[in-house]
Amino acid sequence: MSRLSHSSDGDGALSCTPEPRLITGPDAPIPIQSAFQKSDASGVLHLATDLLREELPASLAWVREWGCLFVSRLCQVREAERVGVPEEKSLRRILLMAPPMPGAEYLSESLLSRIWERMQGEVAALAREHPEGLEGWLKERHSQWHLVGRVTFHLAENKRSEAHPFAFLATYSDQVSASGRIQHLPLGRALQTYADQKDQAALESLLRPVRAAAEQSALVRGWLETRQLFKALAWTPQEAFLFLREIPRLEACGLVVKVPDWWKGRRPARPVVSVEVDAPASGGLGVDAMLSFRVQLALEGTPLTPEERQQIQAAASGLVNLRGQWVEVDPERLQAALAHWERIQAAQGAGSISFHEGMRWLSGFSESGARDSTAAAPDLDSGRHWAEVVAGKHLQEVLHQLGESAEIGAIAGFLAELRPYQKRGVAWLDFLSRLGLGACLADDMGLGKTLQLIAWICLRKFRKTPGASAPGILVVPASLLGNWMREMARFAPDLRVLVGHPSASDRELLGALESDPTRVLHSYDALLTTYGVLQRSEALRTVDWDFAVLDEAQAIKNPATNQARAVKKLRARVRIALTGTPLENRLGDLWSLMDFLNPGLLGKASDFAEAAKRMTASAEGYAPLKRLIAPYLLRRLKTDRRVIQDLPDKTEMRAEAFLTKKQAILYGKLVEQLKADLNDPQLNPRERRGLVLSYLLKLKQVCNHPSQWSGDGRYEPDASGKFLRLGEIASELAERQERCLVFTQFREMTGPIAAYLAEVFGRPGLVLHGGTPVGARARLVEAFQQPGGPPFFVLSVKAGGTGLTLTAANHVIHFDRWWNPAVENQATDRAFRIGQKRNVLVHKMVCPGTIEERVDALLQRKGALAEDLLSGGEGAEKLLTEMNNAELLDFVRLDIHSVEMENSASR
Repeated sequence: MSRLSHSSDGDGALSCTPEPRLITGPDAPIPIQSAFQKSDASGVLHLATDLLREELPASLAWVREWGCLFVSRLCQVREAERVGVPEEKSLRRILLMAPPMPGAEYLSESLLSRIWERMQGEVAALAREHPEGLEGWLKERHSQWHLVGRVTFHLAENKRSEAHPFAFLATYSDQVSASGRIQHLPLGRALQTYADQKDQAALESLLRPVRAAAEQSALVRGWLETRQLFKALAWTPQEAFLFLREIPRLEACGLVVKVPDWWKGRRPARPVVSVEVDAPASGGLGVDAMLSFRVQLALEGTPLTPEERQQIQAAASGLVNLRGQWVEVDPERLQAALAHWERIQAAQGAGSISFHEGMRWLSGFSESGARDSTAAAPDLDSGRHWAEVVAGKHLQEVLHQLGESAEIGAIAGFLAELRPYQKRGVAWLDFLSRLGLGACLADDMGLGKTLQLIAWICLRKFRKTPGASAPGILVVPASLLGNWMREMARFAPDLRVLVGHPSASDRELLGALESDPTRVLHSYDALLTTYGVLQRSEALRTVDWDFAVLDEAQAIKNPATNQARAVKKLRARVRIALTGTPLENRLGDLWSLMDFLNPGLLGKASDFAEAAKRMTASAEGYAPLKRLIAPYLLRRLKTDRRVIQDLPDKTEMRAEAFLTKKQAILYGKLVEQLKADLNDPQLNPRERRGLVLSYLLKLKQVCNHPSQWSGDGRYEPDASGKFLRLGEIASELAERQERCLVFTQFREMTGPIAAYLAEVFGRPGLVLHGGTPVGARARLVEAFQQPGGPPFFVLSVKAGGTGLTLTAANHVIHFDRWWNPAVENQATDRAFRIGQKRNVLVHKMVCPGTIEERVDALLQRKGALAEDLLSGGEGAEKLLTEMNNAELLDFVRLDIHSVEMENSASR
């Protein structure tokens, strides 16, 4: 089966949706797209039969392996209904081999099992419809699967003979017994049976896989020529070993092979070079600690005795009876592996390695492209079948704690009740930080990463963690600065947090922070700042921080940017990254993030790129890399009820969108114009009400986009804080293959929003507003509800806010607010209704420092009374028209300190 070396950043040919379901990308060949549009099972079958020998991108080649395994077993049992789902070990192996792809986080054992079961049903239906049944269908799809037969080769132990301790017999099956079991008869009997029946065609069909095997194997060819294949044979260990080596070829030709049950994986055990890596027994393990390692020969974890080693050295390659069981030995390869690791041990001097190096050895990941056997870096690829790296007792305990961190109790200074999974997250952060290891908390959006991080800071501060007296730094996108300020003030009011940003601190304080950061920060627990500020500040990169936290850490995914370089110059005892974007989609992003969290773990960027190429062609795929990063990555999904059982079905979040400079100028001018117009003494109450409503509309338009107010039709994304924030949210959804509804009260905004989102998602979505024909609405809804359908649906609140069922989306974004809770809730319920199987996240966009923020605060203050106060279609607008001039102007004024005034580079 051929493989291609594709980009380590994923090939985009295949992706997985949250349902979950496998879908193809737009660049996949049309026949493949058509097959996957029918169902992911149809697509996998298409790859495993029609495209068995075709070169495919890594993602399609990976899933084809699953289809090939299904068809192989189908050929053995000959009935689709009897092709049982493979054992859990096989499912895990396939998942570990998966290459990067969009939605890789949704790949699961249950998905593979579902595809397998659907392949059973589809093949059964296809076989029933085909004039020649299953055999005809197999022949039609690909000759590799054509009529592989029912011939079975059996190898069994023969304890009655020391000279010939193994027995071989070839059998065939031609009927099912009354008990429902397949009856196996000696293959030699088939010659007589079919001769008596004068059915040469049946005999040819039966022996066809045997003849195919003879073309591939000199061993089988010799058996056929001497007719030994049709007899029971007594074999020496060497003869049995030669047969074992041929098993992959025999099975590829469609033969069924059965060996003793006590050979795990249908192969005998092997003595191997066991490299045990262990942590210091006294504790104190950390990223700077040195791990010990020792090299020895072992069989299934137990060291070999001198007598056993001598017995192996004296034996020829093949099978040897050791400890009462038959094991495979190759003295030459075993000695070569031992010599290799002994050279490594000698080169290391005292037999110790760094923590990162030990983790690489254990995972089987080699970042170096060098193959110099005299170098100190081991070759983890070649000879791996004759060597294994295992964790010693003390290191095993540490690794177990990394995976199963104990829950924590009450946290001093923290004023929130954490859910069980959040407590585990805080405990996990605490454990890794005490070891000095970088940690990436990659929980799904809406699971409370911010809350867990704030709890961890409180735990670290009030427990008097050594070194925690120094301040920490939190680097966040400018659009999330206000959210962090509110969350920290609400849940950890005792934390002393300095906000290093022009929107929250005066110029004098920021100047002092730049000139003498140590003096300014000595009375604070943490500095909260943005990526833009950090990029411009040399002083902040000279501070010895206790911790450095990156929120929305995908901001450093490109290591070549000035922003990423600035972040990686931070000096901190502990490094933590928060991101809701999966790290499995693009290997380049993963390297950059790990380079910040645990510098050196993945080696240099160039070496990592070479390692990625080797993984693409490796039998293990990306499994070593996934094993390596697993201890430093914690990701929980909202859909995983095994971990998260108490989430609300709907979570509402405020998405802050700071006005751009252009928006702020326009907004301020409108407020001044309103002030002048309100002072007109000729203005009667009715005219005044109309005037106020017109200005409220204009202010809303400016908050949305200057082009909506001006009508110039340009709608440049950089001109609107809401467009920029919408892009940030949508980018994360696109990474996770999740879909969203976007509501706006303005029909004219639906087109520009949809055009912008099409660029973010890389494919178009749908639009519905008052001008959409009634007959077309049902078709739009049906198209959106299809698995793998359009990624977004932009709707005007009036046209799409009621009556529709759009449960394919699990995110609802209110681009602009109706200012009436009942109307907004009705729109949200297009996704949050019967049929929705996932938690719904509601993003309510608000521009800080504007009328939008004050109306949002008003709605929250009123709480249960909001619906009564704002009842009727006019909502908050009616309330505002009844204010006096001073109250109204104060309500709509622009709070310049809350408005982001930086250029786009500071974001």
